Amino acid sequence: MPPAEHWREMVDWSACLLRRTTGEGVPEWNRRVLASGIDGERELRAWLDERAVTGYPQLLLLMERFGYPDFVWAGPDDPLAGAGDLVDRQYADRAELRPILDRVLAEAALLGPMRVRARKTHVALVSPRRTFAVVKAGTRTRVDLGLRLAGRAPGGRLEAAPSLGNGAITVRIALTSADAIDGETLSWLRDAYTGNR
Repeated sequence: MPPAEHWREMVDWSACLLRRTTGEGVPEWNRRVLASGIDGERELRAWLDERAVTGYPQLLLLMERFGYPDFVWAGPDDPLAGAGDLVDRQYADRAELRPILDRVLAEAALLGPMRVRARKTHVALVSPRRTFAVVKAGTRTRVDLGLRLAGRAPGGRLEAAPSLGNGAITVRIALTSADAIDGETLSWLRDAYTGNR
């Protein structure tokens, strides 16, 4: 599973940001979310957007409501420690990009059952059926989110993905920060998941 310090730092930082931007902490927002009666992830995102709770604070409240990720890492040798080592090596010389991977993993976990498979050069997100996305530190300043979107040609933010994963990944979105994971990115990620489950 992802190193605990990455998750603890992200959760703590998100909680501080929530309090700083809204004046209320996680317990109060959890109470408000439950009182809203909203049961769906998309509806809760919209409800939080209306209240100016976006980005990491929104992700934190979604995980509080629907559960924190319970990733199943799979690596080539040791299915747990070996996979973590592979991921650590991918980001060893570009630690500032690691929050992008962490955010993609947390957002993807909200979509439904999946496994996270670490490879030497990338991390694959696998639905119960097959790989639907790949996360790869493409350069020292960019992470590529590759998506398996059958029939979707590159255009707009969707760029060609000629060398991501196993060749089934058709397009990619370039991400330079975790904040670049916006509603459009999440919509494409959701489409990739639902189209491959």
